[in-house]
Amino acid sequence: MTRHPLDIATQLTPAGEGRFEGQTSADYWNMMGPFGGTTAATLLKAALDAPQRLGDPVALTVNFCAPIAEGGFEIELTEARTNRSTQHWMIVMRQAGTVVATASAVFAVRRESWAHQPAVRPELPPAETLPVMETEGRNAWLSRYEFRFADGEVRFEPRAQDDPASAYSSLYIRDLPERQLDFVALAALSDSFIVRIFQVLGTFLPAGTVSLTTYFHTDAAGLAAQGSRPLIGVADSKVFRQGYFDQSAELWGIDGTLLATSVQTVYYKA
Repeated sequence: MTRHPLDIATQLTPAGEGRFEGQTSADYWNMMGPFGGTTAATLLKAALDAPQRLGDPVALTVNFCAPIAEGGFEIELTEARTNRSTQHWMIVMRQAGTVVATASAVFAVRRESWAHQPAVRPELPPAETLPVMETEGRNAWLSRYEFRFADGEVRFEPRAQDDPASAYSSLYIRDLPERQLDFVALAALSDSFIVRIFQVLGTFLPAGTVSLTTYFHTDAAGLAAQGSRPLIGVADSKVFRQGYFDQSAELWGIDGTLLATSVQTVYYKA
């Protein structure tokens, strides 16, 4: 079987104790570098691949320190601490000796417990009734996902800064080609929402994620139950100020389970 583009983009080759090598992927190229979601997924995969890994991911924070160039990179993985049920990792990505991204990841052994989900999945029309967003001619990474917007599709129609559009979007989203959901895919999907400032102002302008944190709310079995069916995604922002804005997101399973939430801070120039 042909390997999925995401598996190729996040492939890591062991290069010594706690060290890995990888390559950026043209399939997930953004405007000036690789799609941040694949960078996050690749850093997480280093910990997922560790022989001493404990349990499943609970949280991942990625800091984008410098532009990532096309080509090879190295990852250094350090086990910071392992307790009875939690494990903490520090991860560094370098190119030509320069740190381009850092991450911390928390893993845990999940156990059955009392559960309560106050959050409610948004009600969207059936996916098949919504058009697929056209991605031809846009950045390559967009073609690696199927977007079906119910609300808040980005429209590149410039707006006055004193009349911004809503930052809210709701949609169905999944990998293209279809792929079984796992933590690598979910980490990438957490960054798959169009940068909110493009939406509120209806135009491109210099912007880039500085820090992204994703919280995972299920285990590997919960992701396996989702299969390759579309997720429901929600994205929004609360404040744009002094050159930075927040961007929050939710990713819901088709059965109403909240699978992941994320928040990021994004630099912009406007």
